Amino acid sequence: MHSVALLTASYAKDIERFSLLSESIDTWLSGYTRHYVLVNDEDVPLFARFASDRRVIVPASRYLPKWLFALPPALQFISKRRVWLSLLSSPVHGWHIQQILKIAGVLNAPEQRVCILDSDNLFFREFDVGQYAGAEKTPLFVTPKDIGADHPLHGVWLRTVDQLLGIEDRSFPADDYVGNALVWDKDTARAMTAQIKSATGLNWVLALCRKKKFSEYLMYGHFVANSPAHLANHLVTEDSIAVSHWDDTPLDRPAIEALMRAASPEQVALCIQSYSSTSVEDIRDVFRLSSRDRRAPSLSPEDMGDAAEFEVKTRG
Repeated sequence: MHSVALLTASYAKDIERFSLLSESIDTWLSGYTRHYVLVNDEDVPLFARFASDRRVIVPASRYLPKWLFALPPALQFISKRRVWLSLLSSPVHGWHIQQILKIAGVLNAPEQRVCILDSDNLFFREFDVGQYAGAEKTPLFVTPKDIGADHPLHGVWLRTVDQLLGIEDRSFPADDYVGNALVWDKDTARAMTAQIKSATGLNWVLALCRKKKFSEYLMYGHFVANSPAHLANHLVTEDSIAVSHWDDTPLDRPAIEALMRAASPEQVALCIQSYSSTSVEDIRDVFRLSSRDRRAPSLSPEDMGDAAEFEVKTRG
């Protein structure tokens, strides 16, 4: 078995969601060595309360190059998003910095495998992540042929990924590797960044700062898919361990409960995207994490029928 770490890139506005994630990890997860939490330098004091023997709060500056520096919040008069400046590229926003930090965090982790958890994820069942992520082959989640050439986001991201990796002759529809609770292998991530340098002639961080419209998950997945040696070390699966709510519709408590019931027995995590503006307290109450109730919610036959119908609606 390979050693396994957890990694989250977060920031102040997501701290309540991160609080729920960390609580769920402490309640349900085993089989990992450390949970690395990468945050903006000024947010370190806010996240300090989550630090423990197994959870390490890491300032972003530890992994970002010296030529990339954050504009102080007091000087951000126009942009509502956090901005990083550089003399080598145009300004970079916080979402791109989080993607860069995830890659850098994997490269710098002592562990061989890293399960990447965004702040809007949580666990609701007991799960040995070491057995899942530390096995001989790294699990690689894919949704086959899900990206059309005209996809407004993933299509654009994938074309950028192809440029960064030097992939030619792209055909659509293409496979989608975006998901939740994804696992990366450190050696594979190192080879991926080397490929970026080979294809662009630039340090991988600078290459990403200049391109911007990319997805770290698409990049890792398509790098693996186009490298027979690395593909052989991954176990490709269409089964996610997370049930997800991807759109921007807020969920009330009954809808959250229905989404939970839609989870298959193998799904142990939930992601309700933060941009849906779903109440964190409603999520917390549904999963009863605040009271440390470790009993998995039971489902009646009627619930299972409702769950299947709900999943069709949410995915449709």
